[in-house]
Amino acid sequence: MLQPSEQRLRFRDQTDKGTTSGMCDGYLQANMITLPKEYAADFLLFCERNPKPCPLVDVIEAGEVKPNVADADIRTDLPKYRIYQHGILKEETHDLKGYWRDDFVTFLLGCSFTFEKALADAGISLLHQEMNRVVPMYQTSIACDDAGRFSGEMVVSMRAIKKEELDEAVRITADFPNAHGAPVHIGDPSEIGIHDLEQPDYGEYTPFDSEERIPVFWACGVTPQFVGLNAKPEIMITHAPGHMLITDEKG
Repeated sequence: MLQPSEQRLRFRDQTDKGTTSGMCDGYLQANMITLPKEYAADFLLFCERNPKPCPLVDVIEAGEVKPNVADADIRTDLPKYRIYQHGILKEETHDLKGYWRDDFVTFLLGCSFTFEKALADAGISLLHQEMNRVVPMYQTSIACDDAGRFSGEMVVSMRAIKKEELDEAVRITADFPNAHGAPVHIGDPSEIGIHDLEQPDYGEYTPFDSEERIPVFWACGVTPQFVGLNAKPEIMITHAPGHMLITDEKG
């Protein structure tokens, strides 16, 4: 298995452009959101008030491109990015050099991909990895605490867990507070405003046998993308869902 630095170089030269789920096991993966400096204080407060979906692991000062948690360039070392303008997705790209500005402040948030190695080591099967798909993610009715211009509902990721492995999955993930920690909901998706599991808002649906497995929902770092649509900054840059920064920090 490649080391984080080696994998990031593959993203930089665009040899590899896929989801980072299952890559560099044992290392912290991070969601990314980049905003103009005028929005930074509000977003920092949003993270502080909503640590479950937004576990903050790094803040990169205005104009800087090297994070504290990785020997990396955030403009090139994620496999895929999204560019939003005034709350509208304009495009996806593999390189941000043509978009970069000196007033950009970047936030890195812990990702649930980090705890997947611990689940796998415990023998808990993860269908999205077995199917080589991006984990399904859903917008919910779970309200986040507002902060300045940022408000909205939580986004969650879903993994269908075997019933006999459920307690162990909850126990293991609770030990990863910087990667969203324990689930926020287990079972009936309609109770958190999800009406069709087969139609995720992000990622790809992973079919499962409901007699064998239970849908389990973890807070997701895509939440800032969703609340950012409400804030409508002139420009907002994020990772593409499922395409994280792999850091040099152990998860």
